[in-house]
Amino acid sequence: MNKIGIVSLGCAKNQVDAEMLLYTLKQRGYTFVDDPAKADAVIVNTCGFIDSAKQESIDEIIELGKLKREGTIKAIIVTGCLAERYQDEITKQLYEIDAAVGIGANEKIADIVEQALAKHEKPIELFPDKLSLPLEGGRVQSTPFYTAYLKIAEGCDNKCTFCAIPMIRGKFRSRKMENLIAEAQRLADSGVRELNVIAQDTTRYGEDLYGKPSLDKLLTELCKIEKLHWIRVLYCYPDSITDGLIDVMAREEKVLNYIDLPLQHCNSEILKKMHRRGDRESLTALLHKMKEKIPNVIFRSTFITGFPGETEEQFEELAEFAKEINFQRLGCFAYSQEENTPAAKMPGQLDEEIKQERADIIMEHQQTVMANYCESLIGTDIEVLVEGFDRFAECWYGRSYADAPEVDGCVFFTADKKPAVGSFVTVHITDYTGCDPIGTVATVGMTPFETSD
Repeated sequence: MNKIGIVSLGCAKNQVDAEMLLYTLKQRGYTFVDDPAKADAVIVNTCGFIDSAKQESIDEIIELGKLKREGTIKAIIVTGCLAERYQDEITKQLYEIDAAVGIGANEKIADIVEQALAKHEKPIELFPDKLSLPLEGGRVQSTPFYTAYLKIAEGCDNKCTFCAIPMIRGKFRSRKMENLIAEAQRLADSGVRELNVIAQDTTRYGEDLYGKPSLDKLLTELCKIEKLHWIRVLYCYPDSITDGLIDVMAREEKVLNYIDLPLQHCNSEILKKMHRRGDRESLTALLHKMKEKIPNVIFRSTFITGFPGETEEQFEELAEFAKEINFQRLGCFAYSQEENTPAAKMPGQLDEEIKQERADIIMEHQQTVMANYCESLIGTDIEVLVEGFDRFAECWYGRSYADAPEVDGCVFFTADKKPAVGSFVTVHITDYTGCDPIGTVATVGMTPFETSD
């Protein structure tokens, strides 16, 4: 049987799609290898969101093409957002590709691999309706055994003018709550202790099925799953933060006091151009409300600098807003002019140098904020999920509630006894390096296969 390698790029939502592809292939009898160079066929699950992500996908395909020319691999199959977005161009521009398929063809991936390996004179191209992307199905978990993502919805209806996601992924559609609870239970039974809830907009969950945002109800039900210890909410939208959601975060111990809230800007004129509501005053009020009700809440956000027409005064307002709120976790990106989006056609496009300089100013201040946060932890005890041993630093490392997988930092610590990966320990913080706390194990808590009760 042929061996399959898969390279999944971009966000965690794309990673869940890749896990479903792996399950479909496994059911057909394919075997998997971690090293694409050892595969007969390689699937590249691409990202096509912004220029840097697109370039990463293109570079990966070109590198795999070299292995193909050397005879190391036999076929390259490209799917995901880049293929969906550029379906009329991708095989013409990247001749290495044997099959290019849209996200609506994911259920047919085993047939496509078989056809690609059979060799055709022309690349296989298959682009069904993107709404055919399956919301339900089995998964082969690709994350460490103790942590997993739960994708609760697909698509987006927000139509931000800078964003190509609605064009690529289609309209917003939620999964049924009972299916999500069943999947979360299966993940917990398999050893998952940290569940990361994701969607293009998690806070809109349930509007299409139940007539109103229902993330608070879903989280309440997920908290009833005995073996889950941490539940983290990512990719929220400020307009849809309800009192019910705030109450659940404040009330339920399993729901971490961490919220990923991409705000993009605070100036009312820029937000209006982005097709987003609110202003600095309303956003500040929302964040202060959450700080008051949710103890030690951690805010993760993203900003965009250099949006078309952004004046120096509007940028300064954004910089002041960042200083006022002191986001413990923040990423700032220079605006990317994405073709076929409304913002790409707006007047007042700024030079790349100006856009990047403004982003650098925000991030320079952010280093100070993060260092101050680490310093505030010295002398305190925090719960840490053990992830491994760093041979170079000669100590263990893991993540606290303030650290989402792959996007935030970690906690380094020493221990008298070897802790189990996937277990929870209490670490007494004594110092920090860069933006990562350092400490020693004070107590050992839940092991990987114990419950929190």
